[in-house]
Amino acid sequence: MTQPARPAPKKRPKTKATFVSVLGEIFLTAGALLLLFAFYESFWTNIEAGREQDRVAASMEDRWNKDEATGDLSNARVNRTPALGEAFARMYIPAFGPDFQFAIVEGTSDEDLLAGPGRYVDTQMPGKPGNFAVAGHRVGKGAPFNDLGNLKSCDAVIVETETSWDIYRMLPVDTDDRAAAAAKCLKPEQVERVTSGDYSHVPGREITLPGDVTTIDPIPGLDVAQADTQEGLMTMTTCHPQFSNKERMILHAMLVRTDEKKPGYTPAELNEK
Repeated sequence: MTQPARPAPKKRPKTKATFVSVLGEIFLTAGALLLLFAFYESFWTNIEAGREQDRVAASMEDRWNKDEATGDLSNARVNRTPALGEAFARMYIPAFGPDFQFAIVEGTSDEDLLAGPGRYVDTQMPGKPGNFAVAGHRVGKGAPFNDLGNLKSCDAVIVETETSWDIYRMLPVDTDDRAAAAAKCLKPEQVERVTSGDYSHVPGREITLPGDVTTIDPIPGLDVAQADTQEGLMTMTTCHPQFSNKERMILHAMLVRTDEKKPGYTPAELNEK
């Protein structure tokens, strides 16, 4: 028996691309690309940065252990200039928890900062009079300075070098009584300089523009040369706000004490909360 012929399938009418549909496709594509970029910046670069941080920290530890084993700390005591990208110190911020520690590298290029916080090469070394200035990423690439905005007056920032522990304290932050805030952690002569002397204009935290290089001067904001009579400062710089390069967040801490490194000794400030 002959089967009846099936009717030919109806052809769907071709839809014409409209401006709205094309625009929608563009937005969907752009959104996907932005999500991929955000994933790369906030996740993959952290993995890459973690590997680099481990590498430079291990190299620094090996060098310190070798010098200790041979008893040759002459280079460390004269604070030889590190090579670009080389780790030479380690920073701790107890307010961020006991696990917060980063090896500090020499230089502030993109490659240097991928490995960790980097010293501005024209600034002072840690523990010395003048300004020891360090830059770090706030989002992605390890994000060592992600939480800097949470630091408060007198919070400790500790720098470990091969021969010393240098203890810095945050300058007054968000307070109308600068003298009272400074007196909680600074020496009397430092309180005087911070309230009515040559450091009275230096805040604990400020927001400025990327081109404002005066924040890393020997005395921030003053056009003065390096001098042994200056206080030891640590300046930390990072992008502001998060996910933006529009401005810079600057934090200043003052050196209150330097302890010589000895076997088995760590400063009590490491255990602060």
